[in-house]
Amino acid sequence: MLTSTEFTLEVPLDHARPNGETIEVFARGVTAEGGEKRPWLVFLQGGPGMHGPRLSARPAWLEGALAQYRVLLVDQRGTGRSTPVGRVEEVPGADPAAKAAYLTHFRADSIVADCEAFRVHLGVDRWTVLGQSFGGFCTLNYLSRFPDSLAAALFTGGLPVVGRPVAEVYAATYEAMRQRSRRWADRFPESAQRLRAAVLAADAGRVRTAAGTALSGRRLRSVGGILGMEHGEEELRDLLDLDPESLAFATDASAQVPFIARDPLYALLHEACYADGGVTGWAAEATLPADFAEDRGLLTGEHIFGWHFTEDPELAPWAEVAEELARIEWPRLYDPDALAAVDLPVAAMVYTHDPFVLRDLQLQTAASVGSIKVIERDYEHNALRIRGPEVLDPLLEAIATRR
Repeated sequence: MLTSTEFTLEVPLDHARPNGETIEVFARGVTAEGGEKRPWLVFLQGGPGMHGPRLSARPAWLEGALAQYRVLLVDQRGTGRSTPVGRVEEVPGADPAAKAAYLTHFRADSIVADCEAFRVHLGVDRWTVLGQSFGGFCTLNYLSRFPDSLAAALFTGGLPVVGRPVAEVYAATYEAMRQRSRRWADRFPESAQRLRAAVLAADAGRVRTAAGTALSGRRLRSVGGILGMEHGEEELRDLLDLDPESLAFATDASAQVPFIARDPLYALLHEACYADGGVTGWAAEATLPADFAEDRGLLTGEHIFGWHFTEDPELAPWAEVAEELARIEWPRLYDPDALAAVDLPVAAMVYTHDPFVLRDLQLQTAASVGSIKVIERDYEHNALRIRGPEVLDPLLEAIATRR
């Protein structure tokens, strides 16, 4: 039996201006029977722009975590029951530049400051943080800024790059997606032929949604992110079983296109969430290899382009705001000296063939973090949600032996 307790805090939009504009942040505390005095574990969801898991989803890792901890599931600012970003006209600001300035307060540094507000509110001295994917970016920021607030830190598929241009990240992820695309085509050659036919049909304007909107070939090719998930290769094969000019195909394909307006922060801040300083400048677009522009069989993954905001009618209202965000000079997220000095239990599970948060880049970051233990597994990016104990148990064992 689980007990759920809801918390809503009013926090500054800009934590550097504590007396300025405020927003609300929501979190749900979950406790197993008899676990009322267990220490806290804070779960930071992937994203950006995705709320914490709901108990009805029964994430596979939660039961194991509750055997040792009380778990705090945070709806990161702008998501779920926290003050939403909403539609573009609902974002404060008289023009796109002002709206973009508002959204600069929705990166990892602000999310971590919100967590610190919860820690103080709950009267906790130190707690453990578990970061999945983008949640790992938040966790590294936590280690960099507030190590004395942490009993331990856990990463799953989420050690970000430190101090390197965003363009380097995206240039590397294209190679990962090239390998994934070719591996899938080798495994399902007939489906690969259907993919090329579907992209041709889309380029000719014959793939249309129920609303009559054309799904372009390059938007269709952005379904490649599915290949980084467990069972994703089979799901893509099944999608290609449908007639590409049918409504069923357009509906299913649209659901797999990663940049959608119901989570606008994902599209708006995806490049910015990698920016440990510098300007993003549509990095994925700037580093697009020639073969990806020409080969209809190569799929993109978590690559956001300016044309997403013109071709997708749901994202189109955000186009000017997205352009402003691409020109912002972002502050640093991580302090290399502070990370090197970390001396508390830290464990990270790195996925060997992860096409989103790349193995080699994660290992380079791990080498710069004091006291970290790295566990490598040949799992997909969503392994924590799918495999649960296979991911969490080794991490908990690693930090237990470090104490």
